This record gives sequence, structure tokens and C-alpha cells, in this order.
Amino acid sequence: MRHEFDIEEGTEVVFALGDGLVDVSTAALVDGFESTRRFWIDWSARSTYAGRWGTVVERSALALKLLTHRPSGGLIAAGTTSLPETIGGERNWDYRYVWIRDAAFALYAFMELGYTEEAEAFTGWLQRRLDECATADSNDRQPLRPLYDIDGNAELEEIELDHWAGYADSSPVRIGNAASEQLQLDIYGEIIDSLYLADKHGPGLSLDAWNGVRHLADWVCEHWDQPDDGFWEVRNGPHDFTAARLLCWVALERAMRMARFRGRPADLERWGRSRDAIHACIVERGWSDELGAFTQTLDGDRLDASILLMPLVRFISSHDPRWTSTLEAIGRTLTHDVLVERYEDGTDGLEGDEGTFTICTFWYVEALARAGQVERARLMFDKVLSYAGPLGLFSETISDSGDQLGNFPQAFTHLSLISAAVAIDEAEGR
Repeated sequence: MRHEFDIEEGTEVVFALGDGLVDVSTAALVDGFESTRRFWIDWSARSTYAGRWGTVVERSALALKLLTHRPSGGLIAAGTTSLPETIGGERNWDYRYVWIRDAAFALYAFMELGYTEEAEAFTGWLQRRLDECATADSNDRQPLRPLYDIDGNAELEEIELDHWAGYADSSPVRIGNAASEQLQLDIYGEIIDSLYLADKHGPGLSLDAWNGVRHLADWVCEHWDQPDDGFWEVRNGPHDFTAARLLCWVALERAMRMARFRGRPADLERWGRSRDAIHACIVERGWSDELGAFTQTLDGDRLDASILLMPLVRFISSHDPRWTSTLEAIGRTLTHDVLVERYEDGTDGLEGDEGTFTICTFWYVEALARAGQVERARLMFDKVLSYAGPLGLFSETISDSGDQLGNFPQAFTHLSLISAAVAIDEAEGR
């Protein structure tokens, strides 16, 4: 629909997106607009960030706030569905849900910027999922689902809308997401790591929440060595992904810290044995002498950007020779100029190629900063920022031509942007 008309300078015109204007005066609408504008100005002013990239971080924080469901505290992955990762490709997914995977990154970002109210609200959403799974049988395939809707429903049947052409004729258009039925072991590390942060920097978890953590840790002890569908939710799994083992290690390591921090009841001996077994498995089977790097899968020969999480979750020192060699290998194989792919082509069971994943690019920047390559990290970060839209927003991927593709705006991308900015600031002593 299109309509053209002329107005004089200073004239106020009211538009309604819908079936018709509600009977509200122009003055009331102007007041509403001003109060809304004031809310966002005041909210932005609450940020405690004082680093180099104030405006950029502020735009990312605003995007995260807008993706947060205030009544429940849940943070959805993006506000759209089926915007393609590649024009004409089939990687078109519905991201209008809350991913457990986003949890630790979201809590870290909100806490780092001083937004404790938002961090506590998301913690509440997570604790409700924990309460729901606390009574599940320890032999269940999975006590948690990878994603939920904002109300906590995990039945998200994936449906293809064949009567929709899709953006730029990129079909299918999907609603729902079959990843909700996948086994993704990494989510246990992410939820326990997020609750660890909330417990350490907040008022502490309730007894019921701690019992939920214990239940998850016990489940991880039993199931960490299973193949799964992985961090990237591949459609040709399951596989023995190294990152899945890494986050299972995080789950037990953080659970043990939480138990000791507040003297909570826990089977520390069992958790410790499993944690150490996972560590040994990753070091022995997740490392390739031929590549000089940690690999996508156990006993594998391919790289994967999810391995960039290793120093971020403190599995390995950023200056360990094995890690610096891995970082160099990722730079040679998965990095194109300043943009990073998540894995090599042909890994996920889907047809066609995809663009570089912006979250992987920001992980790489953070890994460089932590490894002491601060100038390179800063220059790379600045160049990546040039791909942002006019409002400082990012989608999921960036094409070879520099176009942003995929669902928009993407929470995970902005979470990793904030983390990378803070890492560079800290490395520069800011």
C-alpha cells in the first residue's frame, strides 16, 4: 500500500498500523511518544559501560531489551522467522523463541552493563524451566529442551507454509522449530553457567533451584558421552561434537563451584570424576596433531568455530600452545578477511552454502584479545562494525557481498558483540 501527500514543516501527522485509528487525541499520542522516548533514554542511561564503544554497545543493549518479553523475562533469539541465511537457500528458520543456549551469554551481557533487573528476570525464566524438569526421571532422554516459547511451552512443531514465497523467493517459510526435539548436550553447560553467574553476583539460588541444578548435573554425569545434534543444530546428526563435551565439562565444573561457594549438598566426588573424564576425552580425542587444533568432532579432521568458546569458558588458557595453534588454524581455514564461518561446507546436512556467522566473528575477536593480540582484535572489531545497519543492528550472517542475511535483529550476535567489546577494553586496561 502506498499513498503520497504533502505536509508543511512543523505539522504533526498521526499514523495507525492496523484497521483504523483509535479515538485518541493527537495531544495524547504526542505525550505517549514523549514518555516512550524518555523511557528509552533513561533506560540507556542506566548502563555502567564506560569503554571505547559506547554507542555500539548501547545499540546492542537496546536490541536485547526489545527482544525481551517483560512479563516472563524470556529473551527471544530474533524478532523474525524464515529470513534466509542464503538467498534461495533452505536455511530459513523460525527464531521467535527463547533458546537455553543464549542464557549464559545474556546474563553476562546484562550484568556487565549493569542491567541487573533484566538479568534477574531472565534468571527467573530459567529457574521456572528448572522447576519443571526437577522431577523428571534421571534416565529421560533430556530433562531440558533446547528452546521454548516465551511462556515455557516446548511443543514447537515445525510447519512449512508452502503458500508463502519467502523473502527474495527463498523458501520454505517455516513456523515452529524442530530443533526443540533435538538432543543438544551443550545447553546444560549454558544454563548451569548462567545460574552460576546469577548465584555469584546476585542474592543466591533458592533451595528448589539448587535441587534442579543437582538434577541436571547428575543427568550430565550419565549422558555426557552420547552423540548429539550439536551447538549448530545440524539436521544430519547425531555426532560426537567436541563443543558438546566442552559444555558438559562447564556444567559440572560450575555446579561444583556453586556447591562449594555456599556449602550446598552435592555429590562432588561423582561430579568431579565425570568432569575429569570429560576433560581427558577432549584433550585426547578432540585434538588433531595433523591440524594442530581442537576439532569439530572427537577423532575428527575438521574445524568448527564453536571451539572458540574454550578459553571463554576457561577450559584452557588463552596462552596455552594448543590454544594459540587452534586460533591460528581457525584464522587460516574459517576466516575470510575479518569474517568467520562456523564450520567448513558440507557439515550440516543441508544443501548450498551459507554466509559467515557474525557471532563467530565476535568470538574470534574476543579470543584474539584474550590471547594478547589486542591491536589485531581491535582493528578486526572496528571493521566488522562497518557491516552494521544504520541503527547499529546485526542479523545472523553476512554474505560474500557484505549483505546481512538471516533473522533480524539477532540476539546472539549482539550478545557476542558486547562480550567482545568488553574483552578488548579489559585487554587495553580501560
